[in-house]
Amino acid sequence: MRKTYLFAFLIAALLVFASPAPSSAAQVAVGISVRIGPPALPIVDVQPLCPGPGYIWTPGYWAYGPDGYYWVPGTWVMAPVGMLWTPGYWGFANGVYAWHAGYWGPHVGFYGGIHYGFGYDGVGYVGGRWDRGVFRYNTAVSHVDVRIVHNTYVDRTVVVNERNVTRVSFNGGDHGVRAIPTHDERIYMHEHHEAPVAVQMEHEHDARMDRSFLASENHGHPVVVATSRPGEFHGAHESHPAEFHAPEHNGHPTNVDEGHNDRGHSNAQFDRGASRGNDHGNDRGNNRGNDHGNGSDHGRHN
Repeated sequence: MRKTYLFAFLIAALLVFASPAPSSAAQVAVGISVRIGPPALPIVDVQPLCPGPGYIWTPGYWAYGPDGYYWVPGTWVMAPVGMLWTPGYWGFANGVYAWHAGYWGPHVGFYGGIHYGFGYDGVGYVGGRWDRGVFRYNTAVSHVDVRIVHNTYVDRTVVVNERNVTRVSFNGGDHGVRAIPTHDERIYMHEHHEAPVAVQMEHEHDARMDRSFLASENHGHPVVVATSRPGEFHGAHESHPAEFHAPEHNGHPTNVDEGHNDRGHSNAQFDRGASRGNDHGNDRGNNRGNDHGNGSDHGRHN
């Protein structure tokens, strides 16, 4: 895996330095591709408390480094004003798993239909919304202290029963999430995007340096799955995985410990059903489709 990662890094560097400077760093992002798929998403027992006004939840994800997959805990990040976070996702295509990096933008774009939870239910974000320059939190979804954060509202219609969803962590292939961008999400692809802020990059780097986050060490079950602030991996604000016994579908468990093979298969099946919309018009409704299992990114370049 180390050779694969180093080769991909060198190719990415050549592409970056050979290309003209983009108007936005997030609009031209070179992802890493590997032949071994990511483990299932770990279960989070409770979302860490929001530190204060202006923070937006960014879900955890499996990143890939010289020593293989490692978990980057979900965390609250101070958002650029008016911007929403589109999580990155793994997509299976042409025999490899490619990473499509996350970005900030005026709308939540396509993130593979992955159910990251806490408002990221496969389509859009329902944990809050911007209102005249102030971010308002949906307390039916987001864990905030209303004594500190006063810009709140309650919308329970968007709440998803976490016990009824799977933890498949990639799009495409025979057993990945079968979702394609909606018409609106295709439009959002061409909006101005901004790269992850500095604390997000540091957060990912720090997770890579901590061997306890390696899938080869924790077997797909990191001890710390989410934090209240970036980089706080071993303190009072950390969140540990819940005890969870996944239901089975067609004889395959919905959660797995190890990675997936290079044919786009995993030990995880899924049952997506109708998805939830959000307050920014990212309502896929029942417009779930599939791309015949190819997991392509449909022209996305973050």
